[in-house]
Amino acid sequence: MQKDRKALEYLYDHYSAALFGIISRIVPAEEMAQEVLQDCFLKIWDNIKSFDPVKGKLFTWMAKIARNLAIDKTRSRDFKSQLKSDSPEDYSLMEKNHFEPSINSEAIDVKDIVSGLNQDQKQLIDLMYFRGYTQAEISKEFDIPLGTVKSKVRLGMNKLRSIFNI
Repeated sequence: MQKDRKALEYLYDHYSAALFGIISRIVPAEEMAQEVLQDCFLKIWDNIKSFDPVKGKLFTWMAKIARNLAIDKTRSRDFKSQLKSDSPEDYSLMEKNHFEPSINSEAIDVKDIVSGLNQDQKQLIDLMYFRGYTQAEISKEFDIPLGTVKSKVRLGMNKLRSIFNI
């Protein structure tokens, strides 16, 4: 049991800041983001045996869990009720920064990787993969034709694939 605790402490010490960066880009309310981080580490710990290093890196696996939990949180009732109770000043601040890329380059080390993408591709990939939007939601909310969203995301993902030689 002592080894388990030390292993969990190691994971938390080395990865919590990066995972919190991913979560807080999707869940802007800090208290809720902290809850998601806690849930994330519980899920990681409960499912650590399902991690397969052949399929990818540990951080990538944990980041996917964090991202998915954060997206689930934004779709929950308590998150939606929190948005309704936020002050107009909070909402206007979120809206001001709403379409700016929020990729945390320090947390996931992607600054150089995404530099080859154009601004539209960066923004769309940020909205989809770090903020949890679907292509249809981006199309509707930002009044961009769905086909345009799909094309730009596909082109951006193809560029990223070529960078990673996938």
